[in-house]
Amino acid sequence: MAFSVSGGTVFTILLISRLLESSMLNAEVKEGEILPPTIQRLMKGYNKYLRPFFDNGPVTVGMSLDIASIDTISEINMDYTATIFLRQRWTDERLVFEGNKSLSLDGRLVELLWVPDTFIVDSKKSFLHDITVENRLIRIFPNGTVLYALRITTTVACNMDLTKYPMDKQTCTLQLESWGYNINDVMFYWTRGNESVSGLDTLQLAQYTVEDHYTSVSEAVYETGNYPKLVFHFELKRSILYFILETYVPSSLLVVLSWVSFWISLSSVPARICIGVTTVLTMTTLMMGARTSLPNANCFIKAIDVYLGICFSFIFGALIEYAVAHFCTLTHPDAHIYMYGHHMHDFDDEKNGMVHTISSHSNRAKRRKEADTTPNAASASLELTVSTSSPSGIEPNPEASPPEPTHWCITVLTTIRKVLRAIYCCHVENPHHIDNYSRVTFPLSFVMVNLLYWTYYLYF
Repeated sequence: MAFSVSGGTVFTILLISRLLESSMLNAEVKEGEILPPTIQRLMKGYNKYLRPFFDNGPVTVGMSLDIASIDTISEINMDYTATIFLRQRWTDERLVFEGNKSLSLDGRLVELLWVPDTFIVDSKKSFLHDITVENRLIRIFPNGTVLYALRITTTVACNMDLTKYPMDKQTCTLQLESWGYNINDVMFYWTRGNESVSGLDTLQLAQYTVEDHYTSVSEAVYETGNYPKLVFHFELKRSILYFILETYVPSSLLVVLSWVSFWISLSSVPARICIGVTTVLTMTTLMMGARTSLPNANCFIKAIDVYLGICFSFIFGALIEYAVAHFCTLTHPDAHIYMYGHHMHDFDDEKNGMVHTISSHSNRAKRRKEADTTPNAASASLELTVSTSSPSGIEPNPEASPPEPTHWCITVLTTIRKVLRAIYCCHVENPHHIDNYSRVTFPLSFVMVNLLYWTYYLYF
């Protein structure tokens, strides 16, 4: 019973295989009947698994590119996405035919011919357009030259140096290599040199302009051998106008806004604190927004980070300036005069006559008291002098005087004296002068730093 079941299964498999073979044969016959006589003669005895000139040296493949569009250039992913038309030309002696006209074939007939195994080296993701059919072109010329064109959209890696962002220039490449055929089998070349790539002159990009592009021919060296490689280089320059309006101008205006506090009285604590804290928080928000579109994985210190850091330092410095000025005002011996002296000027004119009268009477009374107390003071000083001397009128013995201080005591006293002298040099006579100096030093310093910043990043 088991034998009969296994025999029936084998018979069913054989029957299905026969049916599939017959259907494939019928499809080949129908395909052969559709092909014109010229193509039938060319395909007779043609082996697509063998390259042209299999025993007579390498086959040369010429390439050209047409850049249809560059959709996105991502600094976060370090890549760009482009749609290109890749054209390849080579000569196959097996496809020579008589006539003076080329044969344009359907793209689906490419399965019958040998084609180069070209691939894009740094491609992350690529696909061939297939609407409404696969975007392929096959054209055969009488001398055996084959033109093979493809429409491809690819995402290619591009290593970017963002140290001068957003005043940077990036050089990206598009590399074409042969996957399986080394330089002994296939040779690549650009059909028209640097003019083999077209479409960049009319290309419109969002943040970049194409400054230059050129081509080169090289070899890729791997463990399995040397392979032909074609490289297309193009230089991109970032447009800085957007970043000037979006980041540089707002951050500079915030710095200028923080200087408004220098013209506000030191007694207006809420007003000055409000300006300082508001500008600091706004600058922090601006710095965080500028970093959202940039990669965080790398350790680049970008030019825009340097400028935002400079602006933040000036804003924070303005806030610290008020803290120092206010502290000096509170610790000054005449703090009440500096803080509230402007309220007392209104009463000076009304009290001038009364003050002069009182002062004259007080001076007369003072003179009388001094005249009465002068003899008593003289006698008291004499008694004090006599009492401080010894009973016998002889000076005290120098051996009874206290010992001289040691060397370390002198060193400590000298250090303390130097520290006190330094503190006295930093003493502020009038705290209002701090604001007067800041009104000049802060703007001049900011202008000088800007000149150094733009000179370095634009010309070096």
